[in-house]
Amino acid sequence: MIVILGRARERGGESVGEGPAFPFFKIGLKFYDYGMNRETESSLATDSALAGILEQLISREPIFHRPEFGTTRADFENMMADGLWEVGASGRRYSRDFVLAELERRHAGEYVDVWETRDFHCRKLADDVYLLTYTLLQNKQRLTRRSTIWQSTPSGWKIVFHQGTMVQDGE
Repeated sequence: MIVILGRARERGGESVGEGPAFPFFKIGLKFYDYGMNRETESSLATDSALAGILEQLISREPIFHRPEFGTTRADFENMMADGLWEVGASGRRYSRDFVLAELERRHAGEYVDVWETRDFHCRKLADDVYLLTYTLLQNKQRLTRRSTIWQSTPSGWKIVFHQGTMVQDGE
């Protein structure tokens, strides 16, 4: 079972919180969420020209936790670029083959997947290549910042790279 508790999105350069778990406050003309440290972090904004891309990518995150895109090894292979690799929240690097094996193991039985996402930002890196960043709260305990590099291909969106970084002290 997958439970989606809420999500925050950025539309046209203006952040909008959805659901009670996403309080935002405004300072000047910029929006900050409660998990952002104004003194150390930059204020991120997605170019309004990327609003459509941002919406498409938000619907796919967190990666491999969206049953509407599939739950089989073949589905996961179709989501990944051939050279995919990832850096986990632990700092360990994982190969495409390792990620596929782990996903197969995870989806072999029933499991509860409770998560919340917010703070989505998108940046164009090259033609048809985009960086999507966001914050993920898993099981109301584990807070991470996530980065996924996506490539738009004739056969659909492909994940090129993914990284999760633990947020220390709930910042």
